[in-house]
Amino acid sequence: MGNVHDSLLRRGDEIELRIDDAAFEGKTVARHAGFVVFVEGGVPGDVVLARVVKTKKNFAEARIVRVFSPSKERVEPRCIHFGVCGGCKWQHVDYAAQLRFKEQHVVDAFERIGGFSSLQLLPIIGSDAPYYYRNKMEFSFSDRQWLTTPPLQIDEGESETKVFLGLHVPQRYDKVLDLHECHLPLLPYGRESHLSMDQSHATPLALHVLKLTREFARDQKLDVYRSESHAGYLRFLVIRQSVKRAEVMVNLVTFEDRPDTMRAYTNALLTKIPQITTVVNTINNKRAQIAYGDVERVYTGEGVIYEEVGGLTFRISASSFFQTNTLQAERLYGVAKDFAELKGSEVVWDLYSGTGSLALFIANAAQQVVGIESVESAVLDAKRNAELNRIENCTFILGDLKDRLTNDTDWMKSHPPPDTFLIDPPRSGMHPKVVQEILDLAPPRIVYVSCNPATQARDVKLLCDAKYELVKLQPVDMFPHTYHVENVALLQRTLTK
Repeated sequence: MGNVHDSLLRRGDEIELRIDDAAFEGKTVARHAGFVVFVEGGVPGDVVLARVVKTKKNFAEARIVRVFSPSKERVEPRCIHFGVCGGCKWQHVDYAAQLRFKEQHVVDAFERIGGFSSLQLLPIIGSDAPYYYRNKMEFSFSDRQWLTTPPLQIDEGESETKVFLGLHVPQRYDKVLDLHECHLPLLPYGRESHLSMDQSHATPLALHVLKLTREFARDQKLDVYRSESHAGYLRFLVIRQSVKRAEVMVNLVTFEDRPDTMRAYTNALLTKIPQITTVVNTINNKRAQIAYGDVERVYTGEGVIYEEVGGLTFRISASSFFQTNTLQAERLYGVAKDFAELKGSEVVWDLYSGTGSLALFIANAAQQVVGIESVESAVLDAKRNAELNRIENCTFILGDLKDRLTNDTDWMKSHPPPDTFLIDPPRSGMHPKVVQEILDLAPPRIVYVSCNPATQARDVKLLCDAKYELVKLQPVDMFPHTYHVENVALLQRTLTK
């Protein structure tokens, strides 16, 4: 049985397929003589010619060569970079269908991984602005360009300096796609109030910054950092914007400190793009290719921007974590608050509290909120945000949850036991020790927010096998045109286990 598929499908074979369904990570599912084939770039309902690129014991993977008959849910992608850039896997899928696929992704995770049935799944909360919704964009520099086939016909003039600025293509980190178009960053101010799927002639402010930065780097003959030689200058360009306030941060991440270059760059930015309110230079002299560093130098403005969510003001620094879709974040937090059903007398512990945005959002409905976070800079941001909003019933504690939730911890003795847990872990979910500590503490109610329904379902199963029942689920689309989906789960402690 293990070798049956070898006679049916081999790498390089071209086969006609009908796409049946959507699968995890943006792939779609077809079957060839009963054998499962995962197809990149398909839409359920497509009839395609696909080339097999990988075969395994139980499945194969294929890429589309030609679409014979397009699905009624296939639409024309808006961006010239679609299919090469990895940012928008589903831009060719009708948005209503995207939402349906994301709902099904949540159901599949909880049924197959969690073993649940008869789920109470509330209808997914879609975005009113499927384009131009990101308040943060992170672009990479490289001296090696990812070339498209056929090449894009874009006249940039002549330049001897090899500086390319854009996004990495999937699974390739040695070259970047030199970006000239993107429909994800926020638009210039004054236009957000009427965003829609049909707005196709606006240029996001981030692209103006990107274009100017690329031109400046080439004119100044600036070198790009290369990890192989551990030398160079340019690493990342990070642009952050606020939706509710007209504020823009440009953060140039470099390997070295070159004040004269940064002063000239800042002057060029402010001359051409006066909407910019602060310019920061983050210096990262480590090999790790991350847009963070130990040193931040501010060249104009405060070095931070401010955003408003749910009537609260948040201070966002260059290294702060903040939800990248501001408008949907407000809805996500609203769901978590509704699920908590706070009456004003509860003690809430916010696990993985980050910069405190969710804890502060629900603080006016609780007696006390305690946030626990392992990243020191995030805890400092949370405390600043609490002071900024004059919120006095929130306490933020630094520490790893595996250590902080043990019953002999000093801080636990000085706080009442929790009535409700808010949990918002990273994509990998919770450490098994943390799950056990939650079970030992056993608060009556748990609201679990996750950006990965698969690990969420795994964790929820462990909790429900012991002391809880799953009450309901609420998916929220934070990232249109990607396969990612946020999901909120409500768990209630049960007396029968």
